[in-house]
Amino acid sequence: MSRRVPPIAVSPSGPTRFGLPVLMLVAALLAGCAGDAPLREAPPTRPADVRAQIVGLMPAGTADRAGWATDIYAALSALEISPTLANICAVLAVIEQESTYRADPEVPKLGQIAWGEIDRRAERLGVPAAAVHLALKLPSSNGKSYAERIDAVKTEKELSLVFEDLIDRVPLGKRLFASWNPVRTGGPMQVGIAFAERHAQERSYPYPVPESIRHEVFSRRGGLYFGIAHLLGYSANYDKLVYRYADFNAGHYASRNAAFQNAVSIASGIPLDLDGDLVRRGDDDGKPGATELAVRSLARRLDLGNGAIREALEQGDLLAFERSELYRRVFELADRAERQPVPRAVLPRIVLKSPKITRKLTTEWFANRVDERQRKCLARAATT
Repeated sequence: MSRRVPPIAVSPSGPTRFGLPVLMLVAALLAGCAGDAPLREAPPTRPADVRAQIVGLMPAGTADRAGWATDIYAALSALEISPTLANICAVLAVIEQESTYRADPEVPKLGQIAWGEIDRRAERLGVPAAAVHLALKLPSSNGKSYAERIDAVKTEKELSLVFEDLIDRVPLGKRLFASWNPVRTGGPMQVGIAFAERHAQERSYPYPVPESIRHEVFSRRGGLYFGIAHLLGYSANYDKLVYRYADFNAGHYASRNAAFQNAVSIASGIPLDLDGDLVRRGDDDGKPGATELAVRSLARRLDLGNGAIREALEQGDLLAFERSELYRRVFELADRAERQPVPRAVLPRIVLKSPKITRKLTTEWFANRVDERQRKCLARAATT
């Protein structure tokens, strides 16, 4: 495991009594032995014991608990993730939060959501909505019209299949959607399909792929494999799993990056949204965003030019960012300003936006909710 620098809470009297150098030394010593400790806890030795443990931790009413346990253990094994109790409970907590143990969970009013996405897509492309709705009355591959199938969908897999059919068979479908399918997450852990496709290119998927990785995400085995990969299959210097839950929702290293933004804000005095996004993406790619501009205001104190700052910030989705001079110097400034080590991980403050979300939710809410479920799982294990 990589060297870890966990957040350290220091009492108000700490800096006065001991001095910052001593505190920083203590932090460095703790970093050598701390980190994602649950990932390294000694697991049971026999696969059958692990599977039995997983079965025992799942809700009693779950259908095919043995099948779920088999797929979870297979994913952990293929990804070379230690099947510790903490890791197992982390996986079960995300599954319970995202799907309540359903491989392809139903989404309320999914048809209405789909029509909204279709109309927004048509508007962006300048295509009259009436023309789109007329085209969707054409018969699909199963004889029903696309409109009928969209009205009837209950799960993301069903909706994704409608759009795949539409893109393949209808000229207007190709113009409107091309390779764009509005279904971007799926499966029992609601993992991102784009992430799954990238992961399968970088690392061998352990199962046959009859059709596509997209289809595998909607299966129990595939959804669990890619979901577990996204949750636990990357190195991170976190001392609590709650930060991984936030990353699962907001993207890898979002919690670390939010802490970096917090440090920049402390050092510069410039308020920043702690959203974990270090550089501006999309249509304005290349232009400095709020975080980059705030860092640039520290350029003289950091002894770094704008080019070096940008190059480091673009590593924000990598563990290597923590080895950059920018990361080190910003935290040195923030630690000095606060007279104590500032947190190296912070839950991102992001309001979740999705057609499926009908109330105000945040990444922080999601992470804490999953963390609560994981703690209950650990408590159940302690009583069995």
